[in-house]
Amino acid sequence: MKAALKCAQTALKEGEVPIGAVVVCDGKIISRGHNRRTKKQIATAHAEVEAIEKACKKLNSWRIPECEIYVTLEPCPMCMGAMLNARIKKCYFGAFEAKGRTLTSEIANANLLNHVIEVEGGIMEKECAEILSAFFREMRSRTKYDKEN
Repeated sequence: MKAALKCAQTALKEGEVPIGAVVVCDGKIISRGHNRRTKKQIATAHAEVEAIEKACKKLNSWRIPECEIYVTLEPCPMCMGAMLNARIKKCYFGAFEAKGRTLTSEIANANLLNHVIEVEGGIMEKECAEILSAFFREMRSRTKYDKEN
């Protein structure tokens, strides 16, 4: 998760929502990703999708069932769908989505695409939540300042 947090820091430096992800195979990181929606102006440019795409290219297969993914925030339904499509074995995430609208467990266990994903949340939860909270505090602060001036 520490490596995923470094990816989140990269996103933060680029002005993106600080979410990072890494794909691990046989105990080694094989790909990294961070949010790039603002830079690319593409709705699907999430950290998980970026990391999964790189892992698939590296392993030369769209199926990577021997891999696990670590992500700093509980995945959205789109990213859970990407994990299912890639047949990822397990997803570890840090912070829980505050609004609770991710459906993570439901999607992971629904046996969609004839596959289920093991999910474990709350890994380094405090650190993963803090980088997001600080980012959004700063965003609200700037918005308030802009409105006042």
